[in-house]
Amino acid sequence: METLSLEQRILNALKEIRPFLESDGGDISLVSIDNGTTAKVQLHGACVSCSVNQMTLKLGVEQTIKKHAPEIEHVESITPIL
Repeated sequence: METLSLEQRILNALKEIRPFLESDGGDISLVSIDNGTTAKVQLHGACVSCSVNQMTLKLGVEQTIKKHAPEIEHVESITPIL
């Protein structure tokens, strides 16, 4: 069985959670992986201005990423430049 890279496992996690974000008019992308322990993501669309986006990030995105890539300790959201 082929072992997936850290980046591919994180992308798979984002693919898993993407339908929930898209149903609310949003999306998410992986910006970078720092030191093999921090995933930086960027929310898009309606997720940017949503009042519960930090809760979505912690309870949805972070948990899903950690399920796929347990070595990730932190998930940070990068604010888009408008």
